[in-house]
Amino acid sequence: MASSLPSRCPCLSGDTYAACCQRYHSGDAMAPTAELLMRSRYSAFAVGDSAHLLATWHPQTRPGSLELDAEAVWTRLDQGGPFDNEGVVEFTAYSRIAGERVRQHETSRFIRLGRAWLYVDGVE
Repeated sequence: MASSLPSRCPCLSGDTYAACCQRYHSGDAMAPTAELLMRSRYSAFAVGDSAHLLATWHPQTRPGSLELDAEAVWTRLDQGGPFDNEGVVEFTAYSRIAGERVRQHETSRFIRLGRAWLYVDGVE
């Protein structure tokens, strides 16, 4: 994980990182909705927390390992509506890789196992 953590949460909730996604990254809390899990996963990309990404990935679709692109600088998260009853979240994430802006639009599926929401897969 990155050595200097942001003061504001990368998911752009308006809260501090400590009051928002850091509690999910540290394991102190579990995301109660698919939308909050998606936000915490976006923030995990932004702070370089591949362990959180793997821990919140459904076992049937989770890769054995995950290497994050150290050159990617995640800059903004736009999302669709929170469709938590369906476990579907649509979002657009933006990053910069080698100085080039990259846009990723995805509709992500989530499943709740017990109290935990898990990412299953996404369609771009």
